[in-house]
Amino acid sequence: MRLTESRRRETGERERGVRPTGRRDTEGMAVASFVLGLVGLLVLNFFLGPVAIVLAVMALRRGTPRRFRALLGLWLGIADIVLLAVLMAVNGGTSWSILG
Repeated sequence: MRLTESRRRETGERERGVRPTGRRDTEGMAVASFVLGLVGLLVLNFFLGPVAIVLAVMALRRGTPRRFRALLGLWLGIADIVLLAVLMAVNGGTSWSILG
């Protein structure tokens, strides 16, 4: 009985154009958040940091099975913004280079 009820609900959602969020979507968000936060430490931290934070929060709210990776992405996104603030205070601008 329960199996047919869930099928009816999914069919009704498809007919209305609503796609149920799957587990795979949240896993992708968690991984993307981690990767963007990591890359953001090196380049484009003013853009990639906030994107990593948003993706991590969305993945955590939707109940991702990769919770630790989403949390890493969140912390790396925050580190991107902190790094940008520190570099702006030290260098007086938003541009910086790894080589000095």
